[in-house]
Amino acid sequence: MATTTPTGVRGGSRTATTPDGAPMTHPEIMKALSGLMLGMFVAILSSTIVSNALPQIITDLGGTQSSYTWVVTAALLSMTAATPLWGKLADLFSKKLLVQISLVVYVLGSVVAGMSQNTGTLIACRVVQGIGVGGLSALAQIVMAAMISPRERGRYSGYLGAVFAVATVGGPLLGGVITDTEWLGWRWCFYVGVPFAVIALIVLQRTLKLPVVRRDVKVDWLGAFLISGAVSLLLIWVTQAGDSYDWISWQTWTMTAGAVALGALFVLVESRASDPIIPLRLFRNKTISLASAASLFVGVAMFSGTVFFSQYFQLARNESPTMSGVLTIPMIGGLFVSSTVSGLVITRTGKWKAWLVSGGVLLTAGLGLLGSLRYDTPYWKIALFMALTGLGLGMMMQNLVLATQNQVAPEDLGAASSVVTFFRSLGGAVGVSALGAVMAHQVTGYVKDGLTALGPKAAALGGTGGGTGGGGIPDLDKLPAPIREVVESAYGHGVGDVFLYSAPFALLGLVLVVFIREVALKSKPLTGAAAPASPED
Repeated sequence: MATTTPTGVRGGSRTATTPDGAPMTHPEIMKALSGLMLGMFVAILSSTIVSNALPQIITDLGGTQSSYTWVVTAALLSMTAATPLWGKLADLFSKKLLVQISLVVYVLGSVVAGMSQNTGTLIACRVVQGIGVGGLSALAQIVMAAMISPRERGRYSGYLGAVFAVATVGGPLLGGVITDTEWLGWRWCFYVGVPFAVIALIVLQRTLKLPVVRRDVKVDWLGAFLISGAVSLLLIWVTQAGDSYDWISWQTWTMTAGAVALGALFVLVESRASDPIIPLRLFRNKTISLASAASLFVGVAMFSGTVFFSQYFQLARNESPTMSGVLTIPMIGGLFVSSTVSGLVITRTGKWKAWLVSGGVLLTAGLGLLGSLRYDTPYWKIALFMALTGLGLGMMMQNLVLATQNQVAPEDLGAASSVVTFFRSLGGAVGVSALGAVMAHQVTGYVKDGLTALGPKAAALGGTGGGTGGGGIPDLDKLPAPIREVVESAYGHGVGDVFLYSAPFALLGLVLVVFIREVALKSKPLTGAAAPASPED
């Protein structure tokens, strides 16, 4: 089947070219990618801006620790389930149109989320947001791959990583300021991304020019439904086990068996589908299999950092939402530096494995050291540990996708890119759910131990731990001093446990990366023979 060549790419060119065949300059490529990067900024901003506002949001809406976890997990779950579908659609339809649709979906979810009056509505809106963000995350990598050769892509992946870092550090800071500003309030954390999304839509329409690839194929809706159901059951089980029911119970057996059955059906459907949402033949490639598994474990580390640090600084150290964002800058700084530098060096050398291995070592070390967190740990130590974690993440995230894209045929580019993103999101969703359940259990235990140690004082002070015994998020300012110290200590120790449990997953990711065989990045874009194509409108 003949394939079309994206605008700016011609058969033997080393980099993207203009319609008249001349090589595109760096400013021209950056202009073409500007709307895409703005869309990516919106996607990451939506994921991070609520992190420091969540303790206040859940308190105002009367939610529990389980609600806290699900506000994050719901977006990750829908993003995980939607990512392969977006990737498949990108192989069939206009990539620019799909990016614009995902932005519109995100805007709708954000506006309604800001109006939520209870945690149930908020969680449902986060599902819609996640669908849009999943499209933006997957399509950003796919569009870049369609325009730029793998060798040059390292440089631009670094820029994408820098955008990720800026949105990641700017999100919590902006969310904290908005939450602390009385005349705004946390609802504006959902509204603030809307103007950015509208601007991104306009810029995309004017700057992004790619060909429309038309093929007579079917979208694998059944596969999408089955994988969504399997992941959903798994996450519901992990989140509720140990709270609503015992880990060993009929509910556990029912949900795990259902997840396994849906997963098996998914594999069966994919093996017979004419155009599967995830082509199983991709996993015959050792690099894709190892990179996907490594991304799963990197996702656990990536999302646990952004989610649980806000609880640590606000509930263990009684910092404001704004300061909570400021205090996480060392991690984002490390991510910014490593993603940008690694991208530039990879472009010059074509070698990427050393960066992946180094990133795995730093990520494992950073998470292991963060496992020692307590409520009174000196901040300089925390900053150092966060910087190590950020450096590791920056070296691994984009480069795992890059290594995968270097191994696939043009017709599988969208599916292969989204597979790696899918497993990273899946790791984040399962990790946040499981680790959130672990932290809730640990915090409850540490609070009970602390109150027991207080003895009669706790009873005299109303010793319920400020509502933590019922699973709520405590308001530290309303607690008597002795009980507040117990709660702060419990959250400090509980978050430290979360990072300690994350470290082995990062180690597994490192082991997998070691076995990936390095193939020097190609100097040609992933396209087939040139064929006439009309640019997208």
